[in-house]
Amino acid sequence: MDDVSRTSAAAVFDALGARYERAFAGSPAHRASLRELTGHLAPHSRVLDVGSGTGRPTAETLVAAGHEVHGVDVSPVMVELAARQVPGASFVHADIRELPLTEESFDAACVYFSLLQMTRGEQAALLAKVARSLRPDGLLAVATVPLDVEGVDGLFMGRPVRVTSFDGPAFTALVTDAGFTVVSGRSSLFTPAHPEATAEPHLFLLCRRA
Repeated sequence: MDDVSRTSAAAVFDALGARYERAFAGSPAHRASLRELTGHLAPHSRVLDVGSGTGRPTAETLVAAGHEVHGVDVSPVMVELAARQVPGASFVHADIRELPLTEESFDAACVYFSLLQMTRGEQAALLAKVARSLRPDGLLAVATVPLDVEGVDGLFMGRPVRVTSFDGPAFTALVTDAGFTVVSGRSSLFTPAHPEATAEPHLFLLCRRA
């Protein structure tokens, strides 16, 4: 993620703040993914939450299940909201691409929709970095919008964004190439609770470090 992309991503989510949570936190597929992840986790697992947003529903759900959550987000507004809403987790304002991660230090990681404003190369590098941060057999819950687009400019909740993604098979290959085995996948259509929103495809994968 170059400096312009980093600044853009932070600016978008700084501006959206709690509105992002209201638009997306009701996703049934997201909550089903979290239930599946927690069903596989040992008690008191240590979980990395990449692009932790407002802390809801991901960090909140994991903390309620008794896990230790460490969130990272490029938006200082989101980090402030998350720290207030989920005091049982820890959150840091940082670019995950640049943040050092100790190898084999987490039991699981969540990367929900936080790759979309990165280049394809950055997405591959980040997934490999996350894999190295997981203990053997560690779990990854990851989600994206499975479309074959690269550097496409558009509007997200009224804010200009540049989006890059992969279609479903290519994204699954990206994840496996990063060092994961896919345990399960779930595709859905979700319409965010926002006046300008339209139905968008979502792909959720639960994976294990190979």
